[in-house]
Amino acid sequence: METLPSDWLSLLILTFVLGMKHGFDADHLATIDGLTRYNARARPGLARYCGTLFSLGHGAVVMAIALGVSAIAGQWAVPEWFGTLGAVISIAFLVALGSLNLAAVLAAEPHEMVRPVGLKGRLLGKLRHVSHPALVALVGALFALSFDTLSQAAFFALTATQLGGWQHALLLAALFMLGMLLTDGINGLWIARLIARADQVALVASRVMGLVVSGVSLLVAAFGAAKLLSPAVDAWSEGKELVFGFSLVAIIALSFVMAVRLTRRPATV
Repeated sequence: METLPSDWLSLLILTFVLGMKHGFDADHLATIDGLTRYNARARPGLARYCGTLFSLGHGAVVMAIALGVSAIAGQWAVPEWFGTLGAVISIAFLVALGSLNLAAVLAAEPHEMVRPVGLKGRLLGKLRHVSHPALVALVGALFALSFDTLSQAAFFALTATQLGGWQHALLLAALFMLGMLLTDGINGLWIARLIARADQVALVASRVMGLVVSGVSLLVAAFGAAKLLSPAVDAWSEGKELVFGFSLVAIIALSFVMAVRLTRRPATV
């Protein structure tokens, strides 16, 4: 669980950055990848916007949770174990996702494009293959019904309500959604571009992003575990939330830009 700053401007910026980081979650990438590939031939126009639609559905649930929690914030105090449990679950998921995506990169044949590996998407069944904008948004909404997303949205809402009211909670949720919408939307467009070309450059680009997503997941999990186990690390990281958030997004974004530049090269014959 993130430690949020008490300064309102810093909180606004951090929430937007965390939304961007959440959009690069391996589960998001894997599900958007599957939805985009499924629609690439039948509905190529929709395929390009699967990431955007997914993020809108996901963000709508986050905003609803923020409003609900802000309404009862004065009657409910967050238990001390809530943050610890959220951190443990987050670390476990990050380790699993990082390991699975690293294995996917290492196991891919030279002629195969690496596809992101997720955990939540496997629970969706036939909803992983839908071809209607509303159903794609529904998949994103269902993704928000998980402990990590629910706890994060509730934590934002409680912090915002302490600084103001339900309007503040709604603003934070909207900023989180906008950050997520930016990365998920771009990711959907990029996957559609990769699918359109299956040459050597696209193969390399998919491996670049696979390794980055895996490495960042494992790195964040290791840092989270260090904060839980070492009071010194936890104290050192206090107040550096914006720096860490920007650093992670910058690493992923630079890698993403590099992968996009690769896919813009002329296709090889």
